[in-house]
Amino acid sequence: MTTVLSLDDVRLAGRTVLYRVDVNSPLEPSTGAFLDDSRLRSILDTLRDLSDAKVVIMGHQSRPGKDDFTGMEVHCDRLSRLLGQTIRFVADVCGDDAITAIEEMQPGEKIFLENVRMHSEEYGPDKVSLEEEPSSEIVTRLSAIADVYVSDAFGAAHRNSPTLTGFAEEMPCIAGRLMNREIRALGLAVDDPPRPYVAILGGAKCDDSLRVALNLIERDVVDCIPMVGVVGNLMLWASGHDIGERNKEFIRNAMGGSFDETWGMAERLLSDHSEKLFLPSDLVTEVDGKRHPIGIDELPTENPIYDIGFQTLMDLRPLIMDANCVMWNGPASFFELPEFAIGTIEILNMCAEATGVTIVGGGHTSALVNQRGMSGEVSHNSTGGGSTLGMLSGEPMPVIEALARSNDKYRPLLGALELGTSE
Repeated sequence: MTTVLSLDDVRLAGRTVLYRVDVNSPLEPSTGAFLDDSRLRSILDTLRDLSDAKVVIMGHQSRPGKDDFTGMEVHCDRLSRLLGQTIRFVADVCGDDAITAIEEMQPGEKIFLENVRMHSEEYGPDKVSLEEEPSSEIVTRLSAIADVYVSDAFGAAHRNSPTLTGFAEEMPCIAGRLMNREIRALGLAVDDPPRPYVAILGGAKCDDSLRVALNLIERDVVDCIPMVGVVGNLMLWASGHDIGERNKEFIRNAMGGSFDETWGMAERLLSDHSEKLFLPSDLVTEVDGKRHPIGIDELPTENPIYDIGFQTLMDLRPLIMDANCVMWNGPASFFELPEFAIGTIEILNMCAEATGVTIVGGGHTSALVNQRGMSGEVSHNSTGGGSTLGMLSGEPMPVIEALARSNDKYRPLLGALELGTSE
């Protein structure tokens, strides 16, 4: 498992801390109001641990060209209320206004800089390369007036940019509480899960899910992979079941240019690893807005498949209850429609009831857990989307790799740097 510096390794009271977060949140289009502030809530533990430091918060919202690409003032205001402490907003990233504000800070104070993606080096056509990041204006100006960098930007851990990966060689880079939890929980799910291990893969990102399946199988860490949702429909199709032209076309359109590669992964899983796969035995289609259950022996159907059936849920239940580790990523149904949310909600209920380690893998699945107030009923509810899938599928994670490099460089020097230790 990746070794990184944590807040338990240092004492940062009085120090100037650059704190990179991923608080990219869904906003109501007409008002800009938060639809979900769970990513802001997820960084409160770290902020409380940094209560005696000077904390410079850096984050982003969306990206240039998108309707929800906004400044960070509304995030600053919401975070201030959640934390119960005034956080000053500074409408600058690394210019003179930002530098002056940082220099004037006192221990215990916090400021929130402007959306870092408004800086041309961070995002867009002028974004600097990985090699250029240490010499970028953002890194050179901010590293000159800070002592340490802390990252809780797990949601962007699969990306690189100056504020995400550029400080690794310039100062000690430390994983915040959120980042540490993500690395440990998802590292467990990939490297050394308690067995038997059941990895439930669903949703519509079939290519990502099949990469996760192959990675876990190739690592020889997983015992059973139930496939539900659109992923399950694809696997039924690849296994010889005609799911109907309407459902096939939906999958083709969703996959776009990656369809052929994804189909190849499905065939490989079925031919080489079918003993580890669990596929739906019955489904629910939509007919005039109502649930219409069918067995897979009743396929094909020209109605859209929107859920898994009760027999599939009953067969899945003992697998989850008997597992010592369950990882779940991706809904089993079109759960945004209440009529078809049963499969997804029942899997969540099973995970909450299970006695083993339960890891919910971000994205829509994580949002459902938050919406139902059940975060405390699973062992870990990931804040990532693409980053969670990237880590589970074994892809490079630039932010975590940067933290690991900084650990290798700076851990032996902590005493000399007078950052102290927790021991």
